[in-house]
Amino acid sequence: MLYRRLLRPFLFLFYPETVHSLAVGLLKLTLMFPGITYLYRKLFFIQRKNLERTVFGIRFSNPVGIAAGFDKNAQYYNELAMLGFSFVEIGTVTPLAQPGNPRPRSFRLPDDQALINRMGINNNGAARIAENLRKTRPDVIIGGNIGKNTNTPNDKAVDDYIECFKVLYEVVDYFVVNVSCPNIGDIKKLQDADTLVHILSSLKDISKKMDVSKPILLKISPDLNDSQLDELVDIAFNTGIDGFVATNTTIRRDNLRSASGTVAVAGQGGLSGKPLRDRSTEIIRYLVKKSEARIPVIGVGGIMDEKDALEKLDAGASLIQVYTGFVYGGPGIAKRINRAIASGADE
Repeated sequence: MLYRRLLRPFLFLFYPETVHSLAVGLLKLTLMFPGITYLYRKLFFIQRKNLERTVFGIRFSNPVGIAAGFDKNAQYYNELAMLGFSFVEIGTVTPLAQPGNPRPRSFRLPDDQALINRMGINNNGAARIAENLRKTRPDVIIGGNIGKNTNTPNDKAVDDYIECFKVLYEVVDYFVVNVSCPNIGDIKKLQDADTLVHILSSLKDISKKMDVSKPILLKISPDLNDSQLDELVDIAFNTGIDGFVATNTTIRRDNLRSASGTVAVAGQGGLSGKPLRDRSTEIIRYLVKKSEARIPVIGVGGIMDEKDALEKLDAGASLIQVYTGFVYGGPGIAKRINRAIASGADE
């Protein structure tokens, strides 16, 4: 309540990317002081046996994580864990560092509890990100969201995914293949069945040869139709991947409350937050039904509060992730969601 009434209005006076950097930097700084870790655990943790989940062979202390894009370069994962999240998905990571799109590239739509971003997969590159993970041992489950460099042609994309996969293999717990980011030119062409099978099969073949096989998930666009979703389920069974992340951001701008001028200023990019909630839930429910619940789904998209989180789980999601809901709801969102889940499990 304090965050939403006092701190958020102040933070929203500033450019979103600036606020993001400031907030995670302050989080990291405060946790360096003696006793603060204990205080954070008291404030933000809820530990209950009925919150534990084992999904694609990994044990999660609770089902709530941070979606990719928040900790792009693996710099704040342990600090985010102090806010009660059981897993952090880093990235999207590309083989080579890239600056992303010119600023401004992130915009708020407060009337819709939404964000529009056209970041362009800015990151420090796979080698440096892997080194960050080696330097500071994670106290949280790490997902590695991987993609191709913007300048890599699609016919060479598989090489970028393989490079990221190999570089990050020892330092992450699971992988997410991102072929659905709306901020990279013609990346949606990678969702072509033959191309996607080639990428996923190549990664699965590498994983099988390792001492420990790591789960591989596919991140799905909310803008696909049922026929395309059917095709992805078939591909998942045929390639043997371990799950889906549903969904990415959307290019659609349906039924927004924000003034058309405000939306126009934000321009092209991926929309996240409350307007994505229903579509994301529909896709989760569809995937679970189509796969007969044999393919786990991480639900993400429009989770702004406990009710939204429970809705995703009721639709069949095994785990959930937040991003925009964290921005609008503040640092206590994981605890609030986990308390609601635990209470529901007790009934």
